[in-house]
Amino acid sequence: MNPVPFVPENAPFTEEQRLWLNGYLAGLFSNADGQSAANAAAGLSGVPVAPKHPLLVLYGSQTGTAEGVAKRAAKASEARGFAPRLVPMDKYETVDLTKEERVIVITSTYGDGDPPDNAQGFWNWLSSDTAPRLEGTRYSVLALGDTNYPGFCEFGKKCDSRLESLGAQRVHARADCDVDYESYANAWTESVFAALANGGNGNHGAPAVVQLEVGEGYSRKNPFPARLLTNLKLTGEGSGKEVRHFEFALEGPGLEYEAGDALGIFPTNCDSLVSDVLAALGCDGEEAIKTPDGAETSLRLALAQDFDITRPSTDLLKAAAERGAAGGELASLLDPARRDDLKKWLWGREVIDVVSGLAVRFSASEFTALLKKMQPRLYSISSSPKAHPGEVHVTVGAVRHDSHGRVRKGVCSTFLADRASDTPVPVFVQPSHGFKLPNDTSLPIIMVGPGTGIAPFRAFLEERHATDAPGKNWLIFGDQKRASDFLYREQLEAWLASGHLTRLDLAFSRDQAEKVYVQQRMIEAGAELFSWLQAGAHFYVCGDASRMAKDVDAALHQVIETAGGMNAEAAVDYVKKLRTDKRYQRDVY
Repeated sequence: MNPVPFVPENAPFTEEQRLWLNGYLAGLFSNADGQSAANAAAGLSGVPVAPKHPLLVLYGSQTGTAEGVAKRAAKASEARGFAPRLVPMDKYETVDLTKEERVIVITSTYGDGDPPDNAQGFWNWLSSDTAPRLEGTRYSVLALGDTNYPGFCEFGKKCDSRLESLGAQRVHARADCDVDYESYANAWTESVFAALANGGNGNHGAPAVVQLEVGEGYSRKNPFPARLLTNLKLTGEGSGKEVRHFEFALEGPGLEYEAGDALGIFPTNCDSLVSDVLAALGCDGEEAIKTPDGAETSLRLALAQDFDITRPSTDLLKAAAERGAAGGELASLLDPARRDDLKKWLWGREVIDVVSGLAVRFSASEFTALLKKMQPRLYSISSSPKAHPGEVHVTVGAVRHDSHGRVRKGVCSTFLADRASDTPVPVFVQPSHGFKLPNDTSLPIIMVGPGTGIAPFRAFLEERHATDAPGKNWLIFGDQKRASDFLYREQLEAWLASGHLTRLDLAFSRDQAEKVYVQQRMIEAGAELFSWLQAGAHFYVCGDASRMAKDVDAALHQVIETAGGMNAEAAVDYVKKLRTDKRYQRDVY
């Protein structure tokens, strides 16, 4: 086997640069004549020589989670004798898959089974009739998703099936991971590395457990206990919403963020809801149970802190149906053919509705075994660390409504609004690798963010103000009523008056008979919007994925067609290039 040079960990490169260089060297030397490669390697003064096999780590990521897993997997692979090359799916054209012998695919799923934003172009190519045969490729797929959504891990499943249909050899079964993915990702990684090593040329040594190291400092696994400094209601009298601005103190080192990142927050459940669930179970709350992490605690404390007691899991629905939940109606709704009916039935219902009135109640341990682990909620950060050193801000709409005879509350939004001032709030930073300001601060930016979608754009504007960035700034904001829903009005109007905010377009849907939305403001200003794009502007969207983001995307295509004098196909290509160049970025949910 050819000895291949590699760049050591203490070399003056970033981790991503080092992984790319190692992948390049591995590809270069794997095709060289054995002796000449060895001689060439020996001639690279000071560079260690070790046997390495090229490994392509291809990832699709929306919020950065899959990217983080991919980076840790790539780093871990080096200990198993691989030379990884880390490639995001939007850079798939830099790779010739027909020449890649070992590929691992790590991807999330966005929306109702769609590819993440950075994977759409890759999927269009992979699923096309012109995609190449891949008989020489050995692969496996790690899919990340959330079982609360019907399209659970759907994009990962599509990638797995398509690679197989193109002739690639699956060396290990796909792993479909729920939101609590770490242990499953570790097990998959260990098994895949062993499978790829055993099928490679040469001996990689005995299998060993490979952990995806999360690094030091505060993280999802080790959240920071933040102190809530400010809880300010932003919406005014007469608003149909309750939007609040929260500020947290980040004392001490170990928790840094950038504009565009998200803040993960671990909430606790409402005390009254916990008490109602206990009553429905016929428990007093002192029963001893195991938490998802294996610790022993009381049922009451576990229901408050460790378990999701709002959205019923599939396992709970099935078990409750067997015990006659909802008067027997639930059992028929679980028929796969009635998935849409089940979705309608679940709207506005929670765990309490599923377990109330059961003829045979669950024991404490039976019940908690059917619950999901409490997961953090991610909120787009609405502050710049340069403008607010030692603080982080978020903008949150508190969810409160009545349905089926009960008051319903958003778990984290009402925790922050009503109870977070009394206790440290566990938080961590979720880096956003695909939602960042341009490195060239002279470039203009266009930001479309209705409602709480304004959050990251407040951060962007603060960042550009703090750094005296010369680029022009255009915000398109919308909500229901100007008088009560104009979030951050004073700050925005001050920036507009000073010239920091070059243009501010507003769309308040209920201030006139005919509703007006942000996408209409885009079309009205289409000529100028297109001229900004032609001048190199970066285009950002934040907010609702199900309707707003799709409407804004359609409006963007329309603007490019009309103002740019293009046909539909040319507009699609124009937008595609914006995405590829990372000039069209979305933070949608």
